[in-house]
Amino acid sequence: MATSIDSSADNRHRPPYRATYQTTTAPLIVTPTFLTRADRTQPTERPQDEGFTRSRDGQALDNPAAEPAKIALEANANLAYEHWDEYWRKVHGPKFAYEEPGTDNEPVLRYDQIHRVAAGPSSYFRPPYLAMTTADAKLVGDPHAQVPTYQRPRWDGFAYIAYATEADIDKVLKQPQYDKRIVADEQTVFRMVTRSITREYILLPSPSHRDPITLVKIHYRHPSLSREAFQQRLLTEHAAVVLAQPATHAYVRRYAQLHNIGSTQFDPEGSRMDAISVLAFASMNDVEDYLSSDGYRVIEVDEASITDIEQSEFWTGLTYSVINRLLPELATSL
Repeated sequence: MATSIDSSADNRHRPPYRATYQTTTAPLIVTPTFLTRADRTQPTERPQDEGFTRSRDGQALDNPAAEPAKIALEANANLAYEHWDEYWRKVHGPKFAYEEPGTDNEPVLRYDQIHRVAAGPSSYFRPPYLAMTTADAKLVGDPHAQVPTYQRPRWDGFAYIAYATEADIDKVLKQPQYDKRIVADEQTVFRMVTRSITREYILLPSPSHRDPITLVKIHYRHPSLSREAFQQRLLTEHAAVVLAQPATHAYVRRYAQLHNIGSTQFDPEGSRMDAISVLAFASMNDVEDYLSSDGYRVIEVDEASITDIEQSEFWTGLTYSVINRLLPELATSL
């Protein structure tokens, strides 16, 4: 381990480089910022925030699909996803963590980036994965004619940013660095971001704090339930079902629920999300085995009784820790 690191490096804000940490059993406040990348997707396929997806001269592209060569992030469609994925982690993350002279990001207790992985399990293509065979149990001979249609989840990832209180959000985001320069970066590399505020309940704390894989479940409540009633049942009855399954304790390293309590600004997409479940794993295979287990079938049946299963979705992502001032992580007192 290096004994000294550049003050602008992001790893100085997380273990093992940071010298002091804090911990709590109180619910934290999390801004789960779901996002889509800046690219040439048609506006009929994915909505776009006003002013987002910038050109190389800093102007907003109202319809990037009509002017793909002007997209500042990456004009080459073949490289767009890779370039965005790299930029978000290696450029935008350090920018967020960097403390400009006169600024303070200490109120940010945790900032993880969850990058959705297309090859990971999702609600659109879930394990177990079956070989494509003919009626006589042989592999198909014309795979070119039988390529499954790709169903893209709504989001490309989400920024998991935790604070001690709601007031701490403004303490950070109203500073000039974030209010101007970080927002300018978001407008360059993202197409849309959500602005929800949630209350976090940690049901299984992480013993490692470096869990590499995250299963993200976005919940929309059943039409028969109010948001308050849905969140209460999710936190008590449904969480009990999840924790009662041996598969959960065999595979899941961390389990938290984020309950929507508001937004930082106008947020038509994020405000509809009633809650988010975040489960961490040691490997992608562990996620697949968990979702294929008998215990998970029990969980899914219970989940379907309180959620709108047509709108709700899940997907899997790589987890990158940018800031972590919480050590050790403790279960939330309910």
